[in-house]
Amino acid sequence: MQLDQPLSEKEFDELDSFLLSERSPEDAMTMDMLHGYLTAIAIGPETIMPAEWLKKVWGKEETDVPQFKHEKEEQRIIELIMRFMNEVLVTFEVAPKEFEPLFVEHEHLGQTLIDAEAWCWGFWEGMELRPGSWDPIWDSEVADLMRPVYLLGADEIEEEELPLVEDPVKAHKLAQELEANLPNIYKFWLPRRKAAVETVKRDEPKVGRNDDCPCGSGKKYKKCHGADSAE
Repeated sequence: MQLDQPLSEKEFDELDSFLLSERSPEDAMTMDMLHGYLTAIAIGPETIMPAEWLKKVWGKEETDVPQFKHEKEEQRIIELIMRFMNEVLVTFEVAPKEFEPLFVEHEHLGQTLIDAEAWCWGFWEGMELRPGSWDPIWDSEVADLMRPVYLLGADEIEEEELPLVEDPVKAHKLAQELEANLPNIYKFWLPRRKAAVETVKRDEPKVGRNDDCPCGSGKKYKKCHGADSAE
């Protein structure tokens, strides 16, 4: 895979078409939702491996799987998604202030407005992969950075907050606010971000160097398999 290459317009349309096709599950993400989802994973508190987050692209249930024509097509679609993700990662690493969320444009009373709702749904899905680990930013002095994400992406908001998202002009302003906030959300998590760590549980008690080697050779551990470990 050439993961360092951003998607061309043709490749973007190719992935978009597959996500919207009948061969994708009904609950598969759209491109704007996918972009929000990948952004949350890219800038959030923990590194999450593709083996985990890729499954959620197609839906929340284990039965939500795409119907690929053949293995080559599967490899192609996965490659496009990974490159889409890599583009997000590289932009934040190199020039976070130049990151542009994939918001939808629509016309309202002669104005061209942006709609960030689906993007924020995706971002929220990304946060739900590690919900508790996002608590530090919600509890911090910069919690207001997350307000547009909450208003546009949460399943439920307060009744008095509904006018902020139901009015297209106010929702447009929230989208602009969110775009301006994203570099600072990235900045908040950058020094706190945890690497993906696999925890290994030791089922057997640790063998002492002067104990008999558990392999049954009759030798001391330090003279048998312990010597191999030392080397």
